[in-house]
Amino acid sequence: MKKLLITKVMHLFCLFLITENIKAQTNTDYITFYNNTITKLNPIISNKTQFYDQPFSNFYNELQNKDVKVVGLFCDTKVTPGTKYYILKLFLSDMSMLRIASISSYNDPRISITFKDEIPNQVNNMISQYHAQWNPTFAEFFANLKIESIKFIGVRGYNSTDYSAK
Repeated sequence: MKKLLITKVMHLFCLFLITENIKAQTNTDYITFYNNTITKLNPIISNKTQFYDQPFSNFYNELQNKDVKVVGLFCDTKVTPGTKYYILKLFLSDMSMLRIASISSYNDPRISITFKDEIPNQVNNMISQYHAQWNPTFAEFFANLKIESIKFIGVRGYNSTDYSAK
């Protein structure tokens, strides 16, 4: 009986060590992803005003040139409650990275773009059709919309308590 209890305790301890090792590895992976993403974004952040009054395609091309991958999106209104979409929110973390960020209370880098004109309503159907996953169809859809402003959110450090946008 005592031997069985010791064996069970050893198994639980080993399982705990394996779980903690996996968690540490995934946190390390997230921190590496975050730091690499911010390094790519920083030159864009410091020059974001050059994209104001320009078509979205110019900004998106710069993201691609810097190898910043957009993975998801949703649209928002300028005022709440509202029904007219003017804001495009771009997500740079896939679901596995977003999960790690959420569990570990890390910041998740995102981009919020406000357009001068309303985003056409057909965006709702597209978001449903593509499950809010970014693809070339979205890039083409937003290509000619003129940018009013850009905010970079969650870019002040993966564990920073300063949530203000840049």
